[in-house]
This record gives sequence, C-alpha cells and structure tokens, in this order.
Amino acid sequence: MKITLIRNATLWLEYGGLNWLVDPSFADQGSTPAIPHVPDSRPNPLVPLPATAESLSSPDILLLTHLHPDHWDEPAAKALLAGRGGSELPILAQPGDRERIASFGFSDVTEIEKTLTYRDVTITRTSGQHGIGEIGQKMGRVSGFVLRARNEPTLYIAGDTIWCDDAVQALDTHRPDVTVVNAGGAQFGEGDPIIMTPEDVASLCRHNADTAIVAVHLEAINHCQTTRETLASEMKQQGLQDRVRIPADGETLAF
Repeated sequence: MKITLIRNATLWLEYGGLNWLVDPSFADQGSTPAIPHVPDSRPNPLVPLPATAESLSSPDILLLTHLHPDHWDEPAAKALLAGRGGSELPILAQPGDRERIASFGFSDVTEIEKTLTYRDVTITRTSGQHGIGEIGQKMGRVSGFVLRARNEPTLYIAGDTIWCDDAVQALDTHRPDVTVVNAGGAQFGEGDPIIMTPEDVASLCRHNADTAIVAVHLEAINHCQTTRETLASEMKQQGLQDRVRIPADGETLAF
C-alpha cells in the first residue's frame, strides 16, 4: 500500500491493485473566501496543489467521506469528468450524498450503508463526530472507511471526526494496521474543535498501540489551528513521535 497526501484531506492511494482518489478538492490557492472569525484571515486554500488537477483526474475509483467543500469541490468534479473515467467513474460515498454527487454529472455513485466489496477490496463505512454540541449538529453527517484486501494492510480512513466513541469503536472492531486521521484541529470562532487535535491523536495512539498513524488535513484551510510543527512537537513531548507520520503535501508513504 502507498498513500500520497495531495493536500488537506485529499489522498491518492495505491491499494488492492487500484488507484483510489479520496476527498478531492482541487480549488486554486486563495480562490475561496476565508472562514470568518478565526485568527488566520487568508483566503482558502492556503497552499497550492503539489500536482496538476489533470494528473489526478483518472483514478480507478473515488472515495468520498462527505461533501464539505474542502473534501469535494467543483474544480475536482470538472477535472474528474474530463478524466479517463468521465461520468462513469465509480464513486463510493456515505448514505444521503448520491443525489448531490450525481448532480455534477456522475452516473456510477454507490452509497455505502455498511459494507461492500469492489474488485476484491472490502470497504466498510464507519461513523464519526464532526464536533460536539450545536456545531457538531450543524456540520452534519460524516463517515470514515476501512479498507481490507488480501496481502494489504488494513487501512482506516477516519475522516472529519474528533476523538470520540465512534472512532474508538472503529479501532476496536477493525484493528487497522494504518489509520489516517484529519488532525488540523479545525475550529471556528466559537465552540470546540471539529476534527482531531494533538491531544486527540495522542489519545488514539494510547488506545491502539498497534496502528501506524498518518496525520493529514493540516495547514491548508484557515481555521485549522494545528500546524505540522505543533503536532510533531506535541508527539515528541509525549514520546509518540515514532507512532505518527506527518507527510508533506505531495509526499508518498509506503506500508
């Protein structure tokens, strides 16, 4: 298995003999408004793509955890429609998202309620909690996915979730070899973080000592308050630096 971080939560996976694109957001740097009432007022995304949209436009399959614009946007949809798969690109998504995805022009959209198998890869949907209280409710439903295939590590893509019972259940049930966490500590002007913080990542490490952790969703959106340097420093202070890998945009990790 190889995992390439593109930017934010966008991943390119080589898994089970397939090329997977996860949560593509291809917007140009600075092309969308900043999220208001946070310390960093720069427009989003904060950084450019490390590759061209065209070079990312022909995966074998697309996996979407949810449809917030930093995980799925119009530039990505247009690039994928122009790619090899075109409107027939297979897309896997959480329940309730098919209609919106299809509205971009895609015809092969499958909602995963629990588990399905695609070309010898078993994909199981997990739940998450995109914040707590009123903000968590407003953020809506989000999902993660566990991938299993013969001769591959079990991979858990946690999605936009904080450390919560849903994440604990996913770890305990699936015992993943590798876990990808969105660890940018995103937070609005009021309320608690809506994705994992360094403290959450440390809690995950301690809960499951066997899973290798890949931390993404960092330094690309203006309300993400955790930097790579901050996360690395916190992991080192807690003696967890060997457990957590923090790739740069465009970097590929092999497992």
